[in-house]
Amino acid sequence: MKLAIMTKSTFFVEEDKILATLFEAGLDNLHLYKPGSSPIYSERLLSLLPDTTYDKITVHNNFYLKDEYRLAGIHLDTASEQPPLGYKGRISRTCNDIYTLKDTKKQSAYVFLGNIFGESSDSELPCLNMNELENASDKGLIDKKVFAIGGMNADNIRLARELGFGGVVIDDDLWNRFDIHNQSDFKELITHFERLKKLVY
Repeated sequence: MKLAIMTKSTFFVEEDKILATLFEAGLDNLHLYKPGSSPIYSERLLSLLPDTTYDKITVHNNFYLKDEYRLAGIHLDTASEQPPLGYKGRISRTCNDIYTLKDTKKQSAYVFLGNIFGESSDSELPCLNMNELENASDKGLIDKKVFAIGGMNADNIRLARELGFGGVVIDDDLWNRFDIHNQSDFKELITHFERLKKLVY
């Protein structure tokens, strides 16, 4: 299985240091997700990261950053969203229902399928039920190109593996281990990332 980390949806002071440390600890798939924010803040964050990390970062929105920083690719947040005209490069997508998953996979390097296990910071979508997931798994719709997103944590990675997911997307389960307002020590967050990595690999 693969592990993708979604950034917090807002920027915060220690973010570049934490991300750089996560990359040092083995992070190889970061999704830069900052909805509604000015692109200048994403540019600033990227400029503070080592350029050796850029090919491990996929950007949501502000797609020009992909070429400007030679990022890994772009991510479309809905199955129906179209890439920029003339775009050439890796595309991943989010798909929110089983019925469009097959077609979405054909157009994507990989697909985030959600909402799987519960609340995620960027989703108000209802969870897919276990019957739907098991049926999709039995039909081979869930495979190595499909990553589980939504409520993913250390406790349900094993279930995602059993359903056949090729990866998991972690957001709140990681970021909730660091209080952006009151903490500067992020060792607990890095330790948890290392635990997640072992569970996935």
